[in-house]
Parts: sequence; structure tokens; C-alpha cells
Amino acid sequence: CLVSYYMENAAIIKKALDAKGLKTCGGVNAPYVWANFPGRKSWDVFSEILEKCQIVTTPGSGFGPAGEGFIRFSAFGHREDFIEAVKRLDVL
Repeated sequence: CLVSYYMENAAIIKKALDAKGLKTCGGVNAPYVWANFPGRKSWDVFSEILEKCQIVTTPGSGFGPAGEGFIRFSAFGHREDFIEAVKRLDVL
């Protein structure tokens, strides 16, 4: 089932972010994982992840003031890309 496939991708990202000690939301009942970066601007974190990891995320501030400090990861994509992405996250 396609939904299960994407939820497995979300679990891969969530596990990697949790292992880095980041507080995460989602990824269990939705194909998006939100990671909290307390005290940091979401656009700054977005830029750092893009530049250092070559991973495109979504700055939480794009969803309104409550999203500031969060980055959203999407689980839509190919499994190999998610496996590669978690390796790239190690540089953060």
C-alpha cells in the first residue's frame, strides 16, 4: 500500500531526528515529521540543512507564527533518498 510506504519513510526520518536528540512531532499518523530547533529561526535552520546536507525541508514559519523554530520534513519520495538523507543529517 502506498500510504504504508510513505509512513515507513516518515519513520526513517523521525528515528534519525530523535536519535539526534531533537524533539519531533508527527510521522506516526501523518507523512510529515516536524522537528523543533528551540531558539533558532526556522529559515536559518532550513538554510543550514540545505547547505550542509543538501536536503530540502519546509521552514515552519511558513505555516504561521506558531511554526517558528520548527522544520517540516516530508515523507513523500523514494526510499533510497530517505536512507541517503539520514546519512547526510549526521553533519548537523
